[in-house]
Amino acid sequence: MRHKILVLAVLTAAALPISAQAQQRVIVEEGTTTGMAGVPVGGGIITETQRPRFRQYVVQEQVPSYTVDAPVAVGTVLPEAGVTYYDVPQQFGSTTYRYTVVNDRSILVDPRTRRVMQVIE
Repeated sequence: MRHKILVLAVLTAAALPISAQAQQRVIVEEGTTTGMAGVPVGGGIITETQRPRFRQYVVQEQVPSYTVDAPVAVGTVLPEAGVTYYDVPQQFGSTTYRYTVVNDRSILVDPRTRRVMQVIE
């Protein structure tokens, strides 16, 4: 009996680091998570290789730039009025995010919360 208890204790101790690691991710929306820095992981973002084509697409669409006084970064919540959001073309992947241009920077925004999810550099 002592042997079974000892084995159970060792297995429980071995599983603790795995469960602690899983708690380091935060759910942003169904199917999308962020790492510790709040950067989206997985679907819904423009990848590094897609960024030049996406920037070119935004320029071709002649999307006007909205000006805000504060710096725009991931996590910034945009004002309720005055910003127009546009659908991200399917060629850049399926996403619930929309894009816009703020302070001459293309960004992806969660339209439900108006929170900046990615700044396209």
